[in-house]
Amino acid sequence: MATSLEIAQQAELRPIAQVARDAGLEGVETEPFGRYAAKVGLSVLDRLAGRPEGKLVVVTAITPTSAGEGKTTTAIGLTQGLARVGTGAVLCMREPSVGPVFGAKGGGTGGGYAQVLPMEEINLHLTGDFHAVTAAHNLLAAALDASIYHDNPLDIEARSITWPRTLDVNDRSLRQIIIGLGGTAHGVPRESGFVITAASEVMAILALSKDRADLRERLGRIVVAETRKGRPVTAEALRVAGAMAVLMKEAVRPNLVQTLEGQPVLIHAGPFGNIATGNNSILADKVALKLADVVVTEAGFGADLGFEKFCHLVRRYGEVSPSAAVVVATVRALKMHGGRSEREAAATEDLEALRRGAANLAAHVDVVRTFGLPCVVSINRFEGDNERELRLLRDIAGDLGDEVAVNDGYSRGGEGSEELAKAVLAVLERPGRFRALNDPGMHIREQIERIATRLYGARSVEFADAAVRSMKKLEDRGLAELLVCMAKTYMSLSHDPAQKGRPEGFVLPVRDLVPSVGAGFVVALCGDIMLMPGLGRDPAFARMDVDLSGTTVGLA
Repeated sequence: MATSLEIAQQAELRPIAQVARDAGLEGVETEPFGRYAAKVGLSVLDRLAGRPEGKLVVVTAITPTSAGEGKTTTAIGLTQGLARVGTGAVLCMREPSVGPVFGAKGGGTGGGYAQVLPMEEINLHLTGDFHAVTAAHNLLAAALDASIYHDNPLDIEARSITWPRTLDVNDRSLRQIIIGLGGTAHGVPRESGFVITAASEVMAILALSKDRADLRERLGRIVVAETRKGRPVTAEALRVAGAMAVLMKEAVRPNLVQTLEGQPVLIHAGPFGNIATGNNSILADKVALKLADVVVTEAGFGADLGFEKFCHLVRRYGEVSPSAAVVVATVRALKMHGGRSEREAAATEDLEALRRGAANLAAHVDVVRTFGLPCVVSINRFEGDNERELRLLRDIAGDLGDEVAVNDGYSRGGEGSEELAKAVLAVLERPGRFRALNDPGMHIREQIERIATRLYGARSVEFADAAVRSMKKLEDRGLAELLVCMAKTYMSLSHDPAQKGRPEGFVLPVRDLVPSVGAGFVVALCGDIMLMPGLGRDPAFARMDVDLSGTTVGLA
């Protein structure tokens, strides 16, 4: 079988105007960005305001392992499979962050015969939305420091500044820095740092905004510091929110691309799932729901992270409700949750390890059920999977989910995902009744405790002194009922990446609470979580190059 990059480069793509037309978009509603991508105009929502919405399916997964579960590949394959069985489907995805593309993860457009194209462009900048987010974020940082330099008219207390710089590169050396060195002509020295662009509050705002007016209002609400009297300093007060909106005015429009088999894909925004909201934009979902019978969207990492945030953040602000969920699992990953190493899990049959590891799958199905939704368990087939283990996992999954399917989209594209597509359509015929775990108006503390105990399996939550102080400050400002965005490791249901399977009885530590007032949530930092990743010893960029004809090699 050819590599994913070779498959992508050999594919015959449909002109983007044809993809748009077949999706139900009119010519004036798209603006081509090259031959195979386009920006979608928000006017389509006005034109289709009276049209009934399709059904929304959220693809999530078990707790990730180093082996990889193929969640993105499954979401793409499902979209292709739905088309093959005669259902109009649109896929919604986040844009890949360049940092992970060149780091450990590699590209974010699927693999094999379940890919989103043009693969290289999507992984490397696409229409420049990430650059717009980076520029808007850093403009605010520059405006803040300029205001302090020019006689500090807002009376900003420099030690209270919480707004960092941002960059879409994994660079651990920028986590903590000192700026303003070189004498009085070069600024006021102070400590600062960088977060990766996907962790920027501006990225979260892009993902959660309902229209340009909402985007503009949210940008103005961003809090960057306090005055010496303890009052919040906002982007609006710094007179920079309007300029930030100018930088973001095109980025707010979703991007249209296609699957390997020609189905429409709206790819937009890219917040990380472990440290941010972990879902594509509300606007992409809204457009897709007006165009398609079924909308497939992928939430970041496991059901404890991206899916939970979809249900509490995206649904609340976007007024979009899921009808069902797909939980992706693999034999190899569950054996790792059962105590085997990646090498052992790939090389050795171990039915008992699979049974033990299936507790992790059960936990994620329970998360979906907590929100009242029907659940399809998708067993993502890998080359070399043991048939006895596949049969065992199918039996286990059949007892847990409403439907179970073995998916082979990687090797066979839409044809290999027809079983999954039929299983999804079956549960959509008997949709559940969505119910949120956390109700509107609930105190931050109670929101965190309910997520930790009822979704993660924690015994209790321990708030560090810094978190208690932050909570008191939020209460004093009338922000104690903001929605919560949990920031924790994606490698475990707990805060400890070493705890595999289904850990129980642990105490979840919350070391601080960081308000993102513009985005409309409070980030609860659980355990040792970083907002700027670092590069590993063998990064993906070491295998990438461009040949003499200008063709990319080594991108995966």
